[in-house]
Amino acid sequence: MNWKKWLGLAVFIALIFGAYRVSLLTNALSLPNSEEEIAAVREIVDRQNEDAFYRPIRKSLEAQAANPLKNVYFGDLHVHTNISSDAYLFGNRLDMDTAYRIAKGESQKTRTGERMELTRPLDFAALTDHAEGFGRRIACDGPDLSEAGTKQCEERSTPSLIGFLKMRSNAEQRPMIRDLAVFNEDSVVERDYAAQTWQQVQDAADRHYEPGAFTTFAAYEYSPALPDRGKHHRNIVFRSMDVPQYAVSGFDAVSEIELWKDLEATCTNDCKFLTIPHNMNKTWGLAFSGETIDGVAYTEDDWKLRERNEPIVEMFQIKGNSECSATFGAGDEECGYEQFFPPCDQGQETSCIHPTSMARDGLQIGLALEDRIGVNPLEFGMIGSTDTHNSNPGDVEEWDFRGATTFSSSPAERRMSGDNVTGIRNNNPGGLAAVWAPENTREALFDAMKRKEVYATSGTRIKLRTFAGFDMPVDMAETGDLTAAYKQGVPMGGRLYASESKAEGVSLFVWAVKDPDNAPLAKLQVVKGWIEEGERQEVVYDVACGGSEFDPATGKCEANGATVNMNDCSWDNTVGASELKTLWTDPDYGSNEDAFYYVRVVQNPTCRWTTYDSLRLGREPLDDSPATVTEMAWGSPIWVKAK
Repeated sequence: MNWKKWLGLAVFIALIFGAYRVSLLTNALSLPNSEEEIAAVREIVDRQNEDAFYRPIRKSLEAQAANPLKNVYFGDLHVHTNISSDAYLFGNRLDMDTAYRIAKGESQKTRTGERMELTRPLDFAALTDHAEGFGRRIACDGPDLSEAGTKQCEERSTPSLIGFLKMRSNAEQRPMIRDLAVFNEDSVVERDYAAQTWQQVQDAADRHYEPGAFTTFAAYEYSPALPDRGKHHRNIVFRSMDVPQYAVSGFDAVSEIELWKDLEATCTNDCKFLTIPHNMNKTWGLAFSGETIDGVAYTEDDWKLRERNEPIVEMFQIKGNSECSATFGAGDEECGYEQFFPPCDQGQETSCIHPTSMARDGLQIGLALEDRIGVNPLEFGMIGSTDTHNSNPGDVEEWDFRGATTFSSSPAERRMSGDNVTGIRNNNPGGLAAVWAPENTREALFDAMKRKEVYATSGTRIKLRTFAGFDMPVDMAETGDLTAAYKQGVPMGGRLYASESKAEGVSLFVWAVKDPDNAPLAKLQVVKGWIEEGERQEVVYDVACGGSEFDPATGKCEANGATVNMNDCSWDNTVGASELKTLWTDPDYGSNEDAFYYVRVVQNPTCRWTTYDSLRLGREPLDDSPATVTEMAWGSPIWVKAK
């Protein structure tokens, strides 16, 4: 399949359309198209019962003092505001300043009238609007707009554009239509408009940066198009305000290889960047296939380019979990958590999970690549974020989910519509990025991301630390001595070399603490992957149980019996653990094997957002969606290199 012919020309249309199903266009709950219709929607919202369930008390921002042994900071590195064309099209009018204020704890309403608010403010945020749309708002408001551009701006100002987009929603119908991506006939002027927007992004980040208390980044999203609304997008985050003059977009770089090369060429002097792929589950196998978006195989230099610039991946977000698939590898049941797509049937290319789509697949492929080219270009850490298009960073709590796209996913009546034609109920509120750093500054957080001392959560604020070593103190779980952990081991994201130790086995020190505003912990797991005789191998160990016994026959924690009160969504605090801490030694370690280990924390069940919406509307929970979820956290791997 050769997408390069139309990719650069159709990217703008595709990114607008990409997050939504074609069936949205014929949804019986039509999108509001006037102030009168918006007012009618707000009347529906006013009838929602926002007091029908339990929720924690909101708290203010509390800055953490600098700590040489590192603090954990929670944030969101994937947020869209009204300068993203797709967000604007579907009703979002909340700007970058509003988004930062929400991240810092301000309550705000969507245009439909639903209130968005975090229980606790974030520690950091990056606004990652689509670079392909930079400058278009400025162009549409400018005096030198061409006649064709004026018509396009008028069409794009309301949801009436949706019908126009539907007509061009498949590759065969994408003509060579550069004019659809150009608002001004003068490309120099258009480029200047894009640069102005990029400067506005930097200015907003600077206005809201509070070193030590709240960190912002200059950032944006690179959004090339794939068939059937696939995603091979990347968020670009910069260490400082020393950034390129222009944001490299899908109009500049057709593939990720070109993106990295352009960034390396334009991010010079003190400029430093990293890229973060998201929705590997929607890349139709491209995520770790070693093939670019236009069908060109990676060279050895391309892999090394990736290794230099892409230290972490966004493993969990609104559009699903990209950790693993139950069909591939170990097939553990937790792989099914908030899974967006089924595995591919034979011959199926899109709208399914390929064996090169998920993070665990990539980690395995990376081990094999190192044997071939001498470096592991897929030695990545894992984070979560949201991909919200409502300007509400970190609004990930199940009880506060308002959908991701204003008019198309709000109010609750739309989200719970019986025909479910929008597919909204496959979404979840998204996740958070957790970063271990000595202080809350751009430089400290960025450097932690580069060294991969980060982890992902499904939205809960579980604290998770993982260290691995060959000579860890035997009483580590009792003492919790972090100085010894750093001295005698490596933290998540690190690498161990067996040749440097005389010990025969590798041990992991794991320490997890529950979110103080969420349910207790159910268990700790270690996921191990390695390659044996050319075949990928995986195993999942339960290593600590919260409120239950370990069953030696199954090697698993027994269910602890935690329940959820479905009348008000209060969770069970009588079972489970507030803290789980263990020193686990791999019983099957082989000193001649290269392997990776990462930790997964499973929380007791709580209500899923669909159940909260049911209570808002005075209905029974839906039959076609899970009533509860077991929130999770995933540590970045630690790699062990054989002797």
